[in-house]
Amino acid sequence: MEVSVDRVAPLPGDAIAALAAGHLTEPFSVLGPQQGDHGRYLRVFMPGAIGVAVHQDGREAASLRPAEPAGLFVGDLGDGPYQLAIGWPGGEQITEDPYCFGPLLGELDLHLITEGRHLELSTALGANPCTVEDVRGVRFAVWAPNARRVSVVGTFNSWDGRRHAMHRRGESGVWEIFVPRLASGELYKYEIVDRDGHLLPQKADPVARAAQLPPGTASIVPHQASHVWADEAWMAERAERQSTTAPISVYELHPGSWVRGPGGEMLDWRGLAERLVPYANAMGFTHVELMPVAEHPFTGSWGYQPLGLFAATRRFGEPEDFALFVDACHQAGIGVIVDWVPAHFPSDAHGLARFDGTALYEHEDPREGFHKDWNTLIYNFGRREVSNFLIASALHWLDHFHVDGLRVDAVASMLYRDYSREPGEWTPNIEGGRENLEAVAFLRELNTLVAQRHPGAIMIAEESTAWPGVTRSVAEGGLGFAFKWNMGWMHDTLHYQQRDPLHRRYHHDEMTFGLVYAFSEQFMLPLSHDEVVHGKGSLLEKMPGDHWQKFAGLRAYLAFMWMHPGKKLLFMGGEIAQRREWNHDGEIDWDLLQEPLHRGIQALVGDLNRIYSAWPALHVGDGVADGFRWIVSDDRDHSVFAFLRIAPGEKPVLIVANMTPVPRWNYHVGVPHGGTWREIFNSDAGVYGGSDVGNGGQAQARPEPCGDEPSCIEIVLPPLSVLVFVPGES
Repeated sequence: MEVSVDRVAPLPGDAIAALAAGHLTEPFSVLGPQQGDHGRYLRVFMPGAIGVAVHQDGREAASLRPAEPAGLFVGDLGDGPYQLAIGWPGGEQITEDPYCFGPLLGELDLHLITEGRHLELSTALGANPCTVEDVRGVRFAVWAPNARRVSVVGTFNSWDGRRHAMHRRGESGVWEIFVPRLASGELYKYEIVDRDGHLLPQKADPVARAAQLPPGTASIVPHQASHVWADEAWMAERAERQSTTAPISVYELHPGSWVRGPGGEMLDWRGLAERLVPYANAMGFTHVELMPVAEHPFTGSWGYQPLGLFAATRRFGEPEDFALFVDACHQAGIGVIVDWVPAHFPSDAHGLARFDGTALYEHEDPREGFHKDWNTLIYNFGRREVSNFLIASALHWLDHFHVDGLRVDAVASMLYRDYSREPGEWTPNIEGGRENLEAVAFLRELNTLVAQRHPGAIMIAEESTAWPGVTRSVAEGGLGFAFKWNMGWMHDTLHYQQRDPLHRRYHHDEMTFGLVYAFSEQFMLPLSHDEVVHGKGSLLEKMPGDHWQKFAGLRAYLAFMWMHPGKKLLFMGGEIAQRREWNHDGEIDWDLLQEPLHRGIQALVGDLNRIYSAWPALHVGDGVADGFRWIVSDDRDHSVFAFLRIAPGEKPVLIVANMTPVPRWNYHVGVPHGGTWREIFNSDAGVYGGSDVGNGGQAQARPEPCGDEPSCIEIVLPPLSVLVFVPGES
């Protein structure tokens, strides 16, 4: 059939040039079905195609004629739907025309994105498989307000940005297109021409829900979620299990190096579920905390330089596998905390840096937008769309993966404009101060929304300064976190433990100073991965003395931590007295458990977890001053500490620590009442590898004053040890 071109309006010269160069800002205005003075016609731009024909029901297939520029095909078009038959050098492709589909994103979505209030951003932006007019395909949408042209490119169009140029949705800065017959699993990126006409490096999708494994950098069209959750019981109890009065003991781990397969390969989420869940349960941990599992290009960053804040890394499997892992933890009564990094992002060319040719996610001024410590960029928290992007990411992990909390990394770097900067390297806020007011507002909004949408989920701040009110509610002027890592306690007590016991009497305050501020926040005591890398040595190797003293010192330190006010966090390997520093390319030295002293540390940590959970006085008052009372705080000469943990209506727990390798005989300790005090824990017990010095399981209190207490017990303090007593007969 002869193709009539009478209806086809010629393209203006500037449109021809823009189309050929890939700079056409609004392709929908010239491509797809058009209405002319003489009827309906069609333009199709398929560079590299041999020919294009149109198929319509009830009509004979009509070939389109080539036009300028090369790759443009035009012809008449009847009423109704149509399909394209595109001839390529390798064969024919039958598909619908992406330019025959109108806008898909609703005005409410666009309004919420523009206002920075779209809390389910991954359902609006990114790649979303869907069906439009009975045609299966994928809707792509991306925020790039300063771009001249945005295209989606991938394996489906030979990475040619001229073939699927996107439609700009008004002033929202959002670009979208529906690509028919595309399926989950396809690789894609965005090709962006900036406002000056420069072609940028192809960009991964900021809201991608799946991405290639490094060194690949493409995003992946996600599969529809199919996991059927079976954690209703856990979710119903979560708020109670994660309250400030609950026992919370966290096992921090790097999923790729906790344990490896027989060939040295990393386990996937299913393999981790099979091995980690029963291990954490047997050890008595209430939670596991995963170092960042959002997609990140550089494995050596351990996930702390992420670029895919909505995508679970494929290093350990598919998103559905991660959901299965979380579900398995919940069914075993274990909570899952994920490290989340809103403080900075890497400057990789395929990432967020100058995403549309401008400082879109970051600051233009490096004094505001560059972390020289990490060679990374800082989010512009004052830009509502960026703040929304981050908050939507946080909610995504809680919504879609049922995680029970987020540990927010590097909060101190967010709060201060002069963080790790010399004078002249930072700019003050609008009030002339050093506080990052935009970051403060962001954190408050984040924590408010998490509390509203996910009651019982916990937000944990890694914050190393004395910023006031980190865990105070937003309504009371705080930041609204549930817990804060007590970095001061960690640094002070580790410094003390590293000292020769002979000199500890001169540094007694390093163990007691934490109690001066212990109840100013809701604290978590962290012995994290940061303390066992970069030449710092393992926890065991920090301990002074000979082989036996190192193990005794570590047993005493761990016991002191578990009895001290505050929730607990221990990095993997600490529970078996790992000798070497952590190496992310290997695994924990599990073969150490063939040695009794290492098995003893493992048994000790398990027992500490069980005691901590079993005795309310050890956890109910973790965050209140009334839950703690010093008995002995000033015995510098003997490096002895004693204190009570208290909870209303519960038996008190007495803790006595001797931080020298010398046993103390006939040591007097005040107690609140007479009778028998049972020794329920002794870090020097033989079962833990100790010398088995103790008190035969109990001590009798005499009705005579001792310090500020009305009664007194006389006990033996083993060397480098912690003893725990409770009142009552065995």
